[in-house]
Amino acid sequence: MHPTIVSRGDWLTARKALLAKELEITHALDALRAERRQMPWVRVEKGYVFDGSDGKCSLLDLFGDRSQLAIYHFMLTPGSDHLCPGCSYTMDHVDAARQHFEQADLAFAAVSRAPIVRIEQVKARMGWTFPWVSSGDGDFSYDFGVSFTEADRAAGRALYNYDKTRIQKSSDMFGVSVFVKDGNEIFHTYSTYHRGTELLMGAFNWLDLTPKGRNETAGIMSWVRLHDEYPHSQ
Repeated sequence: MHPTIVSRGDWLTARKALLAKELEITHALDALRAERRQMPWVRVEKGYVFDGSDGKCSLLDLFGDRSQLAIYHFMLTPGSDHLCPGCSYTMDHVDAARQHFEQADLAFAAVSRAPIVRIEQVKARMGWTFPWVSSGDGDFSYDFGVSFTEADRAAGRALYNYDKTRIQKSSDMFGVSVFVKDGNEIFHTYSTYHRGTELLMGAFNWLDLTPKGRNETAGIMSWVRLHDEYPHSQ
């Protein structure tokens, strides 16, 4: 870092100029959030079934007694020992946050294709308590744009993030999908992928306030590890 050292008065002038830009972005984000809330809905016609810690469950079951449901599509591929540091970093924020957002009529669950036995092993290791279910061989992860067949990847048909990224190697990616229930009907209202999930990473927001920012000198999220793999982690 090579900072410019100034008087308190000059700093205040610079801070006020930056504040004006921050307020513009705040108002733009307010408008964007309002537009997101007005997105049209799509009725979910399929009866998706998952494997949970207590047995089979449906998409409707994941709502519990709430009318809204956010699902995190966690990259956990069947037969793979790899545990995605980025997905894990995001999930480290969830249990604290859901103490609050559950009070505002939002349920949460993570979904992966890996077997529930593997999911339970990861939850135990990482100390997470949020609901996490397996979609197994079902259509859910494919239908919501985070899983891809080998044939589709080979043919160049595996497209991620609304045709932005062509998937050639990975059979699973990550994202967030939001659903609403009305009686026994379920509607899909929103999905976001890739950097669209950054708003869920609260630690980044703290780092973004600092001179070093996210400190990604070796690449995006280069320092991110599973939380029990950091030096002196407890």
